[in-house]
Amino acid sequence: MKHLIDIKDLSVEEIKELIEVAKDIINHKEKYSHKCDGKKLATLFFEPSTRTRLSFEAAMMELGGNVIGFSEASSSSVSKGETVADTTRVVSCYSDIIAMRHPKEGAPLVASMKSTIPIINAGDGGHNHPTQTLTDLLTIQCEKGRLENLTIGLCGDLKFGRTVHSLITAMARYKNIKFVLIAPKELVIPEYIKKDILEKNQIEYCETHDIEEYMDQLDVLYMTRVQKERFFNEDDYIRLKDYYILNQEKLGKAKEDLAILHPLPRVNEIATDVDEDKRACYFKQVEYGKYIRMALILKLLEVK
Repeated sequence: MKHLIDIKDLSVEEIKELIEVAKDIINHKEKYSHKCDGKKLATLFFEPSTRTRLSFEAAMMELGGNVIGFSEASSSSVSKGETVADTTRVVSCYSDIIAMRHPKEGAPLVASMKSTIPIINAGDGGHNHPTQTLTDLLTIQCEKGRLENLTIGLCGDLKFGRTVHSLITAMARYKNIKFVLIAPKELVIPEYIKKDILEKNQIEYCETHDIEEYMDQLDVLYMTRVQKERFFNEDDYIRLKDYYILNQEKLGKAKEDLAILHPLPRVNEIATDVDEDKRACYFKQVEYGKYIRMALILKLLEVK
């Protein structure tokens, strides 16, 4: 039985396979509408979510399956003191596959050790978000036509941003990738990401506080919000939340085929005047997320 806890659980070939299946789903939706008839997905979301939870639910329903679960810890027996391991064992009796989001790093891994069905990590604290990374990879592949030979700008909260950490981990396996890391000094990329992934794999990168400094070199710009829920000090959050706001003026030197991504939700780090720009891909990215999760569910359930 296979789980998806970390993007590294998937080989480059497996990612390629998932992307190809997702693209086939986009072009032949009717072919997949009954692939999961009689199957149930449990969405165990111990932390609030809109896009990820609804994306999983829509994915399963469009495959013909059903969905059970909860959207916050307070509506589950966790509020009574039940452990993640016990919750997982119980829900395994009711469903065929579980998508779990949890505020604590490592919780989905613990769940996978006790589960009798596949577990998908739908985000664990500031650590990992592998299905968002698959979404990002599908978006880049569809919008840029490749996953190699790219200069990728990552902007905003690079310290706590699990989507950023997962994307760097995934893209480090492709050829000729360069990262431009754009963040205030308080939110720079963690040292372990630099040492264990970027430097270990000899990935070229540079760091800057200025969003416009390398704008003309970027093929992809990945914006992130400053996450209030990751801060212990509200004053620090208020001071940093508006540090970067992408607008048309800042895009003045950008390439015509730049792809602008954002895992959402957006607060105000991308001005609404960017939404109609042909380079804005973040709402298309949401739809791509549903299709890649459909492909992943099929793979983990071993549905041909």
